[in-house]
Amino acid sequence: MTEQQPSAPHRVVIAGGGVAGLEALIALHRLAGDRVSTTLLAPTPEYLVRALSVQDPFARPTPRRYPLERICADHDAEFVQDGLAAVDPERNRLTTAQGTEMGFDSLLVAIGARAQEAFPGARTFRGLQDAEAMHGLLQDVEGGYTKSIAFVVPPGVTWALPVYELALMTAERTYSLNLEVQLTIVTPEDEPLAIFGRSASEAVARVLADAGITVVPNAHVRQVDHGEVIAAPGDVLVRAERVIALPRLEGPGVRGLRADTHGFLPVDDRGHVTGTDDVFAAGDGTTFAIKQGGIAAQQADAVAGTIAGRAGAEVTAQPFRPVLQAKLLTGSQAKYLRQAVAGGGGDSASTLSDQTLWWPPTKVAAPYLSPYLEQLDMGTGAAPSSSGPMSSCSR
Repeated sequence: MTEQQPSAPHRVVIAGGGVAGLEALIALHRLAGDRVSTTLLAPTPEYLVRALSVQDPFARPTPRRYPLERICADHDAEFVQDGLAAVDPERNRLTTAQGTEMGFDSLLVAIGARAQEAFPGARTFRGLQDAEAMHGLLQDVEGGYTKSIAFVVPPGVTWALPVYELALMTAERTYSLNLEVQLTIVTPEDEPLAIFGRSASEAVARVLADAGITVVPNAHVRQVDHGEVIAAPGDVLVRAERVIALPRLEGPGVRGLRADTHGFLPVDDRGHVTGTDDVFAAGDGTTFAIKQGGIAAQQADAVAGTIAGRAGAEVTAQPFRPVLQAKLLTGSQAKYLRQAVAGGGGDSASTLSDQTLWWPPTKVAAPYLSPYLEQLDMGTGAAPSSSGPMSSCSR
């Protein structure tokens, strides 16, 4: 009787070294083990928590950089420093930016969105690359050269929370120096951070009022011209000496895959890209409207469970049921927000708390990635030893 040969591992390629890609990588390792052979494809050699970049202009701790090669080694994956150029879903092959072809049994596209300048007349804050310019603005404020700043959320696809963090940390800085500076947030939202529900939004509004920050809601800004923030009908909403705006986001538009008119990839609640059987997507590059790290991690977990099942692991894959969780940096005590998104599960109450609503209390609530990174920060080295992620519930 001939000995039965073990089946080959399920070949998984993850394109993207951000939250969604790394969350899926760690989840797959924990759920499927050696049933999968995973390759991480990313154009840069490091991962950093970009959501923490708002702290850099204020001389607060900047995001740590984590080598992707180390993360892959800790989870039995191969790291290839290259980008994704095109996908042939019929042949289950992809082409990298450097022209290399790779085959796969399952592909996860997690390459994020592209940040585009929304208003030529404003200073765009996209993250660390704009931290020095923001720091220069703060120096002008401290020197008494700037007395008014407008923080603008553009219409279209974006994530508004960083504007509130920049405004609140600026307010704390001016208060500590006993400076009179007019700070205004201009946003298309009905209320501050309305996506978190009425209770949390009202609490955020009180925090902003206590900080002396004015909010102009329902404002669909058309342009910024010499400090004038101008609405779509042409009305001047705010006049400020300096204007800081968030970028508008565009999808990655991967050649060979369906996308909407803005380049975002349409997916179902298991992460399948429309029109494919073996290609998945998660994170900011999908058509899901909320572009946030915790949501990206939840999408990645749904994909990881599905792929682990395809690889033969005994798992019950759960569909994507978004619960929005965010840590609002204020300069002093952080605020924790939670809201189940329409159609999602979990805690349906709109919540803002001074106490953490998930564990570990990291900026991005990622059930697999966050505990692993915390262990790296603590110097313990390897991935958590338990069979599942640390609890993301309140504790």
